[in-house]
Amino acid sequence: MPKLTWLKYLLKEKRPVFIRNLIRMAVFHRTPFRVLLENILEITENFNAGFTFPIVASVALQRPELIRLINDFHQEIASHGFKHVKYPYFSSEEQRRDIEKSLWAFKKLGVSIRGFRAPYNAYDKQTPKILEKFNLLWDGGIGYAPQYREKKNFFRIWLEDHESNFVCIPLNTWSDDAMIDRYGLENHQMVKILKAIIKQVAEDHGIVMFDLHPIRIGQRKYVGVLEQILEYGAELNGWFPTVTEAVEQWLKHKEWKDDASFCCLLTGDIDNFAFSDYLRRIF
Repeated sequence: MPKLTWLKYLLKEKRPVFIRNLIRMAVFHRTPFRVLLENILEITENFNAGFTFPIVASVALQRPELIRLINDFHQEIASHGFKHVKYPYFSSEEQRRDIEKSLWAFKKLGVSIRGFRAPYNAYDKQTPKILEKFNLLWDGGIGYAPQYREKKNFFRIWLEDHESNFVCIPLNTWSDDAMIDRYGLENHQMVKILKAIIKQVAEDHGIVMFDLHPIRIGQRKYVGVLEQILEYGAELNGWFPTVTEAVEQWLKHKEWKDDASFCCLLTGDIDNFAFSDYLRRIF
């Protein structure tokens, strides 16, 4: 969708939501992103838990010190494309170039990329075929599609005449932006929802992946939700690895590490490090 057309659509059709989101993001970005990351990284370190950050590569290039911070805590970075754009509006070649450029950018930053999630979790029929060419281990957005959300483990998708060489993971719909932005839930309500999901996954000996954006869950107001989820998961003998750790473990052993009752993948997309980045993406 051309930029001007998209902006006209936002201002005309989605104006109230657009303005609310703009104000909300301005408030969220008053907290320096380093602080948001440190809040998350310190909690995960306390619980020996993994966290995977799909990051827009063009944004990562602007703040290499924050990429180093994530690496210093031995957490995972995945590709979230080079630009935060909706792939279905772009040709196959444009999608391929965007993914390729993102991998080049992370290589320049000294980051090895094993996984990918498309911006907005938006894929068209060509996107998985393009991903296949880059020899990635996993994709973390295809599993958001309605037909995959109820799966209880890793899966591969069919690509014309063969299964994908990359693994897909079901992505839970209860993201922090849904709970905070859409429904305006309080912390105790979010904890109740996420605990119920984890309890069911533990009973199924399955896997769940959450998308908890650092711009929200890293806020002082909300980071306690993450801590309570990790405490509850520990009580249920859950395993909280990075996505790559989980996929490699399952492919090799077909079992969770240390006989864990379930696997919970904490992920959080990073689309921008500053409010000015957010404005450039919108406008």
